[in-house]
Amino acid sequence: MRFLSTLLFAWLLPQAALSQPSEPEEGVVLGLSQQNVRITADFDGSEVLIFGAVKREAPLPEDEIDVIITIAGPSTPLVVRKKDWRFGIWINTESAEVRSAPSFYAVSSSRPLSEILSETADSIYRITAPRAVWTLGSEGEFSEAVLRIRHDTGLYQLNEATIDVADQTLFRTSISMPSNLTEGEYRTRVFLLRNQNVVSDFETVIDVHKVGLERFLYNLSRDQSLIYGLLSIAIAIAAGWGASAIFRILGRG
Repeated sequence: MRFLSTLLFAWLLPQAALSQPSEPEEGVVLGLSQQNVRITADFDGSEVLIFGAVKREAPLPEDEIDVIITIAGPSTPLVVRKKDWRFGIWINTESAEVRSAPSFYAVSSSRPLSEILSETADSIYRITAPRAVWTLGSEGEFSEAVLRIRHDTGLYQLNEATIDVADQTLFRTSISMPSNLTEGEYRTRVFLLRNQNVVSDFETVIDVHKVGLERFLYNLSRDQSLIYGLLSIAIAIAAGWGASAIFRILGRG
């Protein structure tokens, strides 16, 4: 019996070794100009420089390599409403809840996406913005509205042919992040592609957080909402009184 167990173990061991996934022949070494973005009272946006190299465990393949980089802000569900002109006014007639949409989403590529990314790869890795917004089939029209509105405000970006690739090894690009960012972790992904298919991917995180006065007001609004409301009213009254006093002085002069 012991002999049979030993024989069975000896047969299973090479089978298990064969079934283990192999390491990709190409990988990514990545660098960021800043891993943390600080939102201050005078924050007007930021630019992140992304650079890296392709590390290889095999000779350079003949097929050209392409690179896609995405940055996604925190995802949340949101309600989208449709307005129609009724009885001489605009009113909300329909609404739908989009299950999950990134607060910010940027896609950069070394060439136009239609040339380097297959539909299958996009479906698997959810690279493009329409794939990154999770919806139901009935939400199609509303998800398109989310894409259009956030693209117009700079929260969704498509930067094709903006990644410089040198010698099939080094790559670099920069992505502008607008002033109206949501606080949280921004998922940053890098994809290496050949023949429109992903051969390797890498992921890291950019931390976006409020500091200084912005952090104080944010915490106050969450933890002490009554005090925050009274403080807002006091500031508004003081600002109104100050403006009135200035106009009176100017009027006398």
